[in-house]
Amino acid sequence: MKISAKNQLNGEVKNVNLGAVMASIKIEVEEPGLITALITKESAEGLGLKEGDKVSAIIKSTEIIVGKE
Repeated sequence: MKISAKNQLNGEVKNVNLGAVMASIKIEVEEPGLITALITKESAEGLGLKEGDKVSAIIKSTEIIVGKE
């Protein structure tokens, strides 16, 4: 898959939770370890997502929040 976005995290689906409209997809990545993607149920079903699938989390955002401890 070739896309223009540079903010990509490759990982493995660990959990798919389909709701009435939205889906919560837990993806295990190297850093920070586990992220959650909220996508439409229609998109999750269209991709046929299931545990163990190899996926890319592509981050599309115009904001970056910086935190410091």
